Amino acid sequence: MLSREERIKWFLHDRFGMFIHWGIYAIPARGEWVRSQEGISIEDYQPFFEEFDPIYYNPREWARAAKEAGMKYAVMTAKHHDGFCLFDSQLTDYKATNTPAGRDLIKEYVDAFRAEGLKVGFYYSIIDWHHPDYPAYGDRHHPMRDNEDWKDREKDKDFSRYIEYFHGQVKELVTNYGKIDIMWFDFSYDDMTGEKWEATRLVEMIRKIQPGIIIDNRLTQHGDHDDPKPYSGDFASPEQIIPPEGIRNQKGELIPWEACITMNNNWGYAAADKDFKSPKQLIRALVECVSKGGNMLLNVGPDAKGQIPKESLKILAEIGEWMKQNCDSIYGCGIADLPKPEWGRYTQNGNRLYAHIFDRGIGAIAVQGLNHKVKRARLLADKSEVNTDTPWTSMHYGDAIFINLPSSQLPDDIDTVIEFELT
Repeated sequence: MLSREERIKWFLHDRFGMFIHWGIYAIPARGEWVRSQEGISIEDYQPFFEEFDPIYYNPREWARAAKEAGMKYAVMTAKHHDGFCLFDSQLTDYKATNTPAGRDLIKEYVDAFRAEGLKVGFYYSIIDWHHPDYPAYGDRHHPMRDNEDWKDREKDKDFSRYIEYFHGQVKELVTNYGKIDIMWFDFSYDDMTGEKWEATRLVEMIRKIQPGIIIDNRLTQHGDHDDPKPYSGDFASPEQIIPPEGIRNQKGELIPWEACITMNNNWGYAAADKDFKSPKQLIRALVECVSKGGNMLLNVGPDAKGQIPKESLKILAEIGEWMKQNCDSIYGCGIADLPKPEWGRYTQNGNRLYAHIFDRGIGAIAVQGLNHKVKRARLLADKSEVNTDTPWTSMHYGDAIFINLPSSQLPDDIDTVIEFELT
């Protein structure tokens, strides 16, 4: 079995991936939690299953959009909380092959993303609002949690049957689709955590079949960074927020982590949600993650026809334009041994230090702590030389060097990246 250091190496290099939330919840188009939030019964949700027919689903187009955005890997929902499977599971009839789609949509995803040279991962919800043995009445999240008609059903449930179903589906996913790079579980809560899922047995099975796979930390509610269990995961997964100093254990050691971020306010397709973040926000968020030793997994929520929303595609294209010129400051980079500057952030890869300048300020831009340490300085976007002469007004800046830009405006308003080759 590979060590975590060996398994995680590619992940720490690639830094940027695509999250894909897709399922029959794209038809009501109010987000992936619509059943829970609106208390929708299985019967009232069934029409969406019966009409699911994504006629424009072309995962090769999705893969190209991800690749052109500079993403190196993807994670797609094989099954979300509603229990609907995009893959051809032999353990349920509640799957895409029994809808008008009539085929294994996960297989097509895997084949398409691999063809574009991207690594592939599966999201799998460990909760299930469709399975008859999953707790419903009184559960914190189940759509029927407050429905008195479901109260008496709990005594007939056998949670061990659900565990065997859940483990069996995961075994299908890690067995039937070739090499899988990431298994992304979601999520533990209350007493539904750790060995409640028989998590040690699950992880041992996964690693036996896929020894190089990396697994997130959501089989447990906590990272267990200081007392890791077999199921604690290879990386932490903060959601919709970027930790202030990355994620560290009590010794101060950095833990591999990845922030998952939506483009608007929903993971699954939400037709009315047009509150999209700007490419500038998302590029700077990616830079912030890398500057703190983390990755960013950026979400798209395709619609019921299988189309990534045009707003998302436009954002991906603009991120791709920036990445095309500046990806060296992302791939293989991590924390720099310098305090955060007031004008932006640093990332570093060996003797290459990248200054990400967000704010122009007045006069020359001071880079503290680098005097006599820089061999050359270049604008990363075009490799043009950057003037680092020390201005006569610099007597208060100690061991700083200075970036002297010829204009009062930054060359790139999103993020102007200066590459320093250090001695």
